[in-house]
Amino acid sequence: MNPPPIRVVILISGRGSNMQAIIDQARGGQLPVTVEAVISNTPDAPGLERAREAGLRPHIIDDRDYPSRAAFEHALIEQIDRYAPHLVVLAGFMRILGKPLVNHYAGRMMNIHPSLLPAFPGLNTHARVLASGVKEHGASVHFVTPEVDGGPLIVQARVPVLDGDTEQVLAERVLKEEHRIYPLAVRWFAEGRLQIKNGAVLLDGERRPEQGLVEQGAGQNRTGTAQ
Repeated sequence: MNPPPIRVVILISGRGSNMQAIIDQARGGQLPVTVEAVISNTPDAPGLERAREAGLRPHIIDDRDYPSRAAFEHALIEQIDRYAPHLVVLAGFMRILGKPLVNHYAGRMMNIHPSLLPAFPGLNTHARVLASGVKEHGASVHFVTPEVDGGPLIVQARVPVLDGDTEQVLAERVLKEEHRIYPLAVRWFAEGRLQIKNGAVLLDGERRPEQGLVEQGAGQNRTGTAQ
């Protein structure tokens, strides 16, 4: 008998395409979660309309309405906790979160970042990758810790950097992989298959190989890891 779906709250700041990928798989029965709420810190985020179209009532907690980060994050925690989520998903949430909030959701908050962490943390990853001359790029899903983009890695996908790539072309190539691996990581969590031990993520009790690297466009093995 399958376990009941877990409750998820998604935080966004922008267009919400990773949020959409999770909602689509949840609604299609591929992902054992219920998306309880979508929260944005920007009132004009395009992803808010996506949430409404999915039948969800989004919440706006505008960080500019609060006198301090602590006050904003207190309000954010209050709103999230109304839904008692098992997992909080950051899907393009463009705020650096403070230690009290991160610790409040320790082990149950995920983020996706458009690079092969620990390489290229922070902003403007695609431009920085192109400027660096590296031939491989990608995306990483990780648990959130107080260190920005430094939490334990769950899964990564890599893509080639091709001659003639622009930021937009490279970003689109990476985004396709983001839409694949983020629902995968959420599914592993929902199925109770992830744990953190000694600062590393275990899947089914085993250390993620090569920090969870997943080859582009591949099939699935018995654990659900693309190879």
